[in-house]
Amino acid sequence: MTLLTTVEALEALYGAPNAASTVKEVDYLTPEYRALIAASPFVVLATSGPEGLDASPRGDKPGFVRMVDERTLMLPDWRGNNRVDSLRNIVRDPRVALLFMIPGSGTTLRVNGRAVLSIDPELLASFAVDGKPPRSVMVMTIETVFFQCARAVVRSALWDPASRVDPASLPTPGRMLAALSGGTVGGKAYDDEWPERAKGSLW
Repeated sequence: MTLLTTVEALEALYGAPNAASTVKEVDYLTPEYRALIAASPFVVLATSGPEGLDASPRGDKPGFVRMVDERTLMLPDWRGNNRVDSLRNIVRDPRVALLFMIPGSGTTLRVNGRAVLSIDPELLASFAVDGKPPRSVMVMTIETVFFQCARAVVRSALWDPASRVDPASLPTPGRMLAALSGGTVGGKAYDDEWPERAKGSLW
């Protein structure tokens, strides 16, 4: 296997980026970038810590990521599995990255920066849904932000209804848990109970 092992070799192979690839990167939210965030119901949060890297899906109704000003974002942490992998990383390494996606659009938005976790009662209350506040809010200071072209989304046919996979053809969470735990966790009951469990635990 022939490997690329230096930046010089990498740049020699790929060449210099064009103007459209560099002029789009800024350290603040432009009106156009704000519009993309406002329309996005889904973001991937990337973090780094002593145990390694983590990428975690986060989602809610469009606008769930609050734009405080042109250099500050806030992301509520809603109920999950309590692994807190992302949060564990943030309290030890503040570097974070967000990838915003918009159903039907090939354009994605990448935001890099540093974050802290706030448990200020008034701030938590301001994010409450049905009277339920998040347990913490990630406050991110933006360092770079730029949009990503649509090639990956187009190649993957991500939003094309014809490319959708029938969930029945995939292993269910209950089945995977049962296989990994020797049948002590998960199983059919886990899958059957999921719809009702989700109703009371989204926020």
